[in-house]
Amino acid sequence: MADMSFEQVATSREQSDVERIVNKHMSEIKSIVFAGFWIRLIAFVIDTLALAGFKAIILVPLFKLVPIQDKYVLTPYFSVENMLTAIIFYLYFVLMTYYFKATLGKMILGISVYREDARKLKFTDVLFREWIGRIISGALLGLPYIVVAFTKKHKGIHDYFGETVVLKNKYISLRNDFQKAFK
Repeated sequence: MADMSFEQVATSREQSDVERIVNKHMSEIKSIVFAGFWIRLIAFVIDTLALAGFKAIILVPLFKLVPIQDKYVLTPYFSVENMLTAIIFYLYFVLMTYYFKATLGKMILGISVYREDARKLKFTDVLFREWIGRIISGALLGLPYIVVAFTKKHKGIHDYFGETVVLKNKYISLRNDFQKAFK
């Protein structure tokens, strides 16, 4: 500190004060910035309703015109209707998240998906999050989604696969400012 000017010492003290305050209140900051379980669940319900509406408006009339929905491969579980519904479901989540950082439900509720390191989302991140992560979570009856309620940054298992976090849009600049301050 002897070689530092008065301004540098003052800035250094202010920065250490800021770091101390931020560290003291980090749990409150995280609960403000990161989207929690309930808001994410509501976004998923909105997305599910939107997809059900799409199916009712587009697919049901299509199946009336071309009655192939009951055709299947090996087992009725792999019917044309089920496979087409699954493809649309995963495409919706993958493409919306990749291009808009949010699905319709997330947009309505003001939350978005970001890489944990704050870089631009890569397509592989989104594939692991929205496709592989959702398949695994679905196979386990949705129980891995509950992890969101108990993890530090409200991350679900699918977020760990994609190395992503879900943030409240109105606090994204706050998160970016903190990341710049503590690099």
